[in-house]
Order: sequence, then C-alpha cells, then structure tokens
Amino acid sequence: MKKLHDHYFKKAKQENYPARSVYKLKEMDKAFKLFAPGLKVLDLGAAPGSWTLYASQKVGPSGRVIALDLKATDTAFAPNVTFLVGDALQPDPERMALIEATQPFHLVISDMAPKTTGSRITDQARSLELVEQALALARSCLVHGGHFVAKVFQGPDVKPFLDAMRPDFAKVKTAKPKSSRSESFEIFIVGLGFTGQTRPIGGS
Repeated sequence: MKKLHDHYFKKAKQENYPARSVYKLKEMDKAFKLFAPGLKVLDLGAAPGSWTLYASQKVGPSGRVIALDLKATDTAFAPNVTFLVGDALQPDPERMALIEATQPFHLVISDMAPKTTGSRITDQARSLELVEQALALARSCLVHGGHFVAKVFQGPDVKPFLDAMRPDFAKVKTAKPKSSRSESFEIFIVGLGFTGQTRPIGGS
C-alpha cells in the first residue's frame, strides 16, 4: 500500500495537482461520466484544490466552478473558477448570493471530512452529518438531471442515508476508487440524475 500511495503522490506532483485525491474524482468521472464542457459545478471542501482544478479543466472556459473551503489555498486556478474561503454549510450573505446567482448547478461535489478524533464511531457520525448538510445544499441548487458526489466514512448509518436519497435521484451508488487507500474507511456516495424539485436556498 505504501507503493500505491507513492505512485499517486508522485503522479499528482508530476501532473501539477496539489493532492493525490484528484485521481479518486478522475476514476469516478470515468465510471459515471460526471463532467462535460459548459457545466456549472459546486465544489465543497475544495482545498487544496485538486478537485477544483480537474473540474475546471473538464468544464472548460464555457463552464463555471464555485469552490468553497474553510482553508485558503495558494493553488492557481483558471478564470472559470471562483474560490471562496469560509464555511460552505453556514449561511453567509456573500457566499449564498454567489451560489444563488450561479445556480442551478449541474454537479455538486464534496470531499469534506471532519477533523478525526481517533474514535471511529464519532468520526463516522461527524462525516455523515457533513454529507447530510452537503446533500441539503445540493437539493437546493441542483438542476434537474444533475449529479451529486460526496465522501463519507463507512458506518451503519450510510445505508439508511442512501435509501433516503433514492427518491431524489434516478440512481444512487457508492464507489471506492482504486486510488483511495485500502486502509481508509472512506467511500463516495454518487447520486445520478437529480429528480427532486430544486428549491431556492433558504426556501421551504
């Protein structure tokens, strides 16, 4: 596994991505055909910016990527990217105004993860809470037919969460990319073909 880690770490450096996590998104894009030129993407938990860079490249100059993270990044992005520092899941007039002005999004992606405590049960619960909040935001701003991708730590509450997603998406799947470390208990939830009714942020 050390060799696998080194492979993706070195590959990211060679291809000018700030983190190896980009290959997880690449694998899911290949499997589920998530991106296309001209799409609008909301990227949650975006720092240091590997997913943002990939999304920017895939949607091209006619597309748009709004990226948010609690941490700033010194990664340089193309003009089709707006990177905002702050809590994507907390109401903030400036961030919400930008999201509202840009929506509906074709794709909401989230690589958010909680600060780990060493307690697997606690970490799983906090991870699921982040995904629940990300899904709530996605439901408010996804275009009909849009997609949702989010990281979550495996646990007993994941299946009920997936079941709760199914009415809003044509297909709901999970993915464990090869580039994800085998010892990691992260998986990715993939909602394809949003069928729910897009609601304004803060709407009922």
